[in-house]
Amino acid sequence: MIITIEFDSLIELIEAFPDEQTCIDHLEEIRWNGNVISPYDATSKVYKCKDNKYRCKNTGLYFNVKTGTMFEDTKIKLQKWFTAIWLITSHKKGISSLQLSKDIHVTQKTAWFMLHRVRACCIIENDNKLDNDVEVDESYIGGKNENKHKNKRTKGTQGRSTKDKTPVVGMVERQGKLNARKVDNVKKKTLSKEIIKNVKESANLYTDEWTGYKGINKIYEHYIINHKNGQYVTNGPDDIKIHTNTIEGFWSLLKRGILGIYHFVSKKHLQCYIDEFVFRYNTRERSESGRINFLLANIGVRTTYKKLIRG
Repeated sequence: MIITIEFDSLIELIEAFPDEQTCIDHLEEIRWNGNVISPYDATSKVYKCKDNKYRCKNTGLYFNVKTGTMFEDTKIKLQKWFTAIWLITSHKKGISSLQLSKDIHVTQKTAWFMLHRVRACCIIENDNKLDNDVEVDESYIGGKNENKHKNKRTKGTQGRSTKDKTPVVGMVERQGKLNARKVDNVKKKTLSKEIIKNVKESANLYTDEWTGYKGINKIYEHYIINHKNGQYVTNGPDDIKIHTNTIEGFWSLLKRGILGIYHFVSKKHLQCYIDEFVFRYNTRERSESGRINFLLANIGVRTTYKKLIRG
């Protein structure tokens, strides 16, 4: 796949894609690279028709470059979609549906739906197998009980209670990728399962003193930083730096984004927001155009409005 169009600012993006046809041509180049494949039968011969449509010979069905992607059946022009993707992926703390609706001139409901369609594709960067030096930490997403009105406070939420907060576990390879998952609890069985799933056995593991990590040293080389004793960085064997500062920095970014931009995130959709922040973190070294093109190359996730609002 050879992409010749580069854009490092919103102005350059709009200049690069001034109309619908240039957006379609760019999407076709990324998705098919000159070899059109039917979404109905990958082995079928494909006939080119007018108005950017194609026909699958084996099934007789018509399709276009949007079929089977997050753009399928959308009434929003691709230029607005590209602009929305740039705004979502370039803002470190994200962008609210209200602000996005103003920026691209759509309704707030439409902007919310567009945001969730993009987030559904961000999952591609939240499934990495981590190695070398890996920091693991658990955190809780949800408002502080003391900040709530007296009649809305929940009793018995001290410590690691999950009555009004959602536990999340994160793992990051130093100078590398990051994975984060919403979990039911932070017990030993749950944390061990997530670590084994996401971290190679050859890795060095760095955690705090939480008992949920007990016994993980049977699988990994495990180093512990004791926060209760006021430790934040200590030297280990061979001058190894023992700390969890990298993953805690990500928690800080995630929570500032949720509190400052989104204000409230339901438990149902929390993982989608986490995927969004993980995507931005893991693509931080890419150029603006490189990040957007990477997402456009992985848009084969169809999200319906009915599924989003169900239950």
